[in-house]
Amino acid sequence: MLKRSCSAVALAAVFLAACAQMPASGQAPAVAPAKSAAVAAGLTPAASPESVGFDSARLKKLDDYMAKVVSDGRVAGMTTLLARHGKIVGFKTYGKADLDKNKPMTEDTIFRIYSMTKPVTGVAMMILFEEGKWRLDDPVTRYIPEFKALKVVKSINADGSLVLEDMKRPPTMREIMSHTAGFGYGLAEEHPVDKMFREQQVLSSTSLKEMIDRTAQIPLMYQPGTNWYYSSAVDIQGYLVEKLSGQKFGDFLAERVFKPLKMNDTGFYTGADKADRLAAVYVFDRDQGKIVEAKALFGVAMPDYTKPPVAESGGGGVVSTTMDYARFSQMVLNGGVLEGVRLLSPATVELMGTNVIPKSVLVSSNGTTAAQFNEAVGFGLDFQVVNDARAAGSLQGDGSISWGGAAGTWFWIDPTNDLIFVGMIQRMGGTGGDDLGTMARTLTYQALVEPGK
Repeated sequence: MLKRSCSAVALAAVFLAACAQMPASGQAPAVAPAKSAAVAAGLTPAASPESVGFDSARLKKLDDYMAKVVSDGRVAGMTTLLARHGKIVGFKTYGKADLDKNKPMTEDTIFRIYSMTKPVTGVAMMILFEEGKWRLDDPVTRYIPEFKALKVVKSINADGSLVLEDMKRPPTMREIMSHTAGFGYGLAEEHPVDKMFREQQVLSSTSLKEMIDRTAQIPLMYQPGTNWYYSSAVDIQGYLVEKLSGQKFGDFLAERVFKPLKMNDTGFYTGADKADRLAAVYVFDRDQGKIVEAKALFGVAMPDYTKPPVAESGGGGVVSTTMDYARFSQMVLNGGVLEGVRLLSPATVELMGTNVIPKSVLVSSNGTTAAQFNEAVGFGLDFQVVNDARAAGSLQGDGSISWGGAAGTWFWIDPTNDLIFVGMIQRMGGTGGDDLGTMARTLTYQALVEPGK
């Protein structure tokens, strides 16, 4: 069983490309509960793509596109998994898991999923929500008193110095779960608060408590609830899981999420026995005009995933396989249940997939790649939410929820079409200029010619 990944991974556990989308004013369509016992049973092969509404010839366009991304050298290798009605339509592998070792990509290759850890942390939070351990509109200071004295940036002087003011109120748990609390992250340097996160090495803390203490010394970017900014809030959720459950964060995830879902290759580190299955991670080198293996991130050496981390990052510390994450996604699509094991109620999953962002607030990322501002897209509880897919210019179904990871992994869950998709690559910077997530959506749905099946 995999356990924990390195705290320094938290630095990479994050989104590296600037993006922007605006939420709709209404509520997002909810993620639907399982429609049948077959769906709740788990993932099994489809008899044929046609049996679940796909055209095989048109679906080949998806495979051909992804194969070309690999053959063109934009990524070393890739896996994709598409399933509908709990039936696997395609589970494809392309290219290499490690170019230097000439190691082929396989179905059980392990990936750094970075910010795709966030929805997993969100599910852990909602398990505790169902147990009555917290409420959405509770002030976070009820559970983290260290945040009671937080200041807020009122303005920034011409010399870069900050004018601070008191919080009008503490951030709520709802805001902690929707990136509207006001925290920075330390990924960029345009805002002084992000610079402080970098300077104080918040995401390199040696424990989750130290991460909280360092965060408490940095002002909020804005008054809670008045803006959206991709932040360290999900790392804060990891600390909340520990405090509310009385368990180490990784132990809680293993006991309450990974083991019940049979995500046997998912955790915070690989251990020595599975280390050879971890794919190499790459970055595009502009000088060489090609991808090269990433040896460091933000000036920090890439961590040793064979060993437990000093701190478990709820925002981006987990490694996983394509099938393991597909099982997690199918559980969410099923309304909180997989193979008879229920983690959450359908109503709770519905709540997670409901837009909680006010109309006046701009959502400024989608986890992987740049996007235009669009009122059709919002944010729920640790998921991006598509309120109106057609207005967003997408072929996916309304109510689809998703996110992505810094090394280019992506997924979405579509309750309208009873469909999940998981894509895995290992290239820092998200899916980058290729925008694989958007292309995967277009090429998937152009092949779904009989959605009524």
